[in-house]
Amino acid sequence: MADGPLDGGTVPGRGDHSHAELEVDGVAMVRLLGPQDRLLTTLERQYPQVEVLVRGNQVTLDGPTQQVADASRLVAELIELVRQGVDLGPAEVTTSRRILDSGGAPAEVLSQAILTARGKAIRPKTLGQKAYVDAIDHNTITFGIGPAGTGKTYLAMAKAVQALQRKEVDRIILSRPAIEAGERLGFLPGTLTDKIDPYLRPLYDALNEMMDPELVPKLLAAGTVEVAPLAYMRGRTLNNSFVVLDEAQNTTPEQMKMFLTRLGFGTKMVVTGDVTQIDLPTSASGLRLVTRVLDGIDDIHFATLTSDDVVRHSLVGRIVDAYTEYDAKKQAREHERREAAEFANRAERRKGMRKS
Repeated sequence: MADGPLDGGTVPGRGDHSHAELEVDGVAMVRLLGPQDRLLTTLERQYPQVEVLVRGNQVTLDGPTQQVADASRLVAELIELVRQGVDLGPAEVTTSRRILDSGGAPAEVLSQAILTARGKAIRPKTLGQKAYVDAIDHNTITFGIGPAGTGKTYLAMAKAVQALQRKEVDRIILSRPAIEAGERLGFLPGTLTDKIDPYLRPLYDALNEMMDPELVPKLLAAGTVEVAPLAYMRGRTLNNSFVVLDEAQNTTPEQMKMFLTRLGFGTKMVVTGDVTQIDLPTSASGLRLVTRVLDGIDDIHFATLTSDDVVRHSLVGRIVDAYTEYDAKKQAREHERREAAEFANRAERRKGMRKS
């Protein structure tokens, strides 16, 4: 917890009730509470039995003793995050609560910026994202596996741009397989570049967010930044590069092996994907297989992100959970059907043996 961000304290009440008055100094309340006090509403949802009142630069908490104490710690950490330049949102409030519950310090976890682009700091926003970023720092090959909206690709690209800016690598290579998401787009018009550009557009968009848009075309033309479909990787050795493979759930096992064996000296690889969104028509997913083949090998790390790490709209996390629950029930039903069929087969075989 941050040292001394507040004046005031918790006053024991009657029974299990407490009252706390917290003085907020040196921090604009609008940054702490958010537009239309949205962060205040998020804080109240974290501790529904605590009444939160704000007057001027004073925050008053009333409610059960333990919840008031926990809410006071959370407010202190949020103030420290604001002082360190973190732009708070509902995700930061919710994540800070989880970090405190696990015994950590949100101001230490969430204030570490990877890079600053257009005046906006890009940083991990959850414990899972922080562990993922740390894994990229400490391993040659890192797999980021998780649902949509968990920042797998965005954070990997931010680390790639950071490595280039620090001259830790000579170039960035971004790749993804050219697979349609459940649609058949047919023969697209134009040159080869025109045909593959739609598949790679998300990577270009992220690059333009993290770097000067006028600089990106120059880096692409010079080969310092390369955005290419996975098929272009065959036969190459990638030295002194930061390589990101996106949408890896749509690689075949052969493609995944081909990609990983492009690794050269001074190169770092990050492979991202969501094994619940496989668009391959028939073949098994190379990402799903590689988790079993390479598990336990030194200098290769598998980082798993969950719905708790979703940083898009709060509905995205609930959608991910709903589909996860549905898939689990579906797999359970299929398992029961297989067991029932096996039981029936065994009974039929025993019946045939008695007749003979």
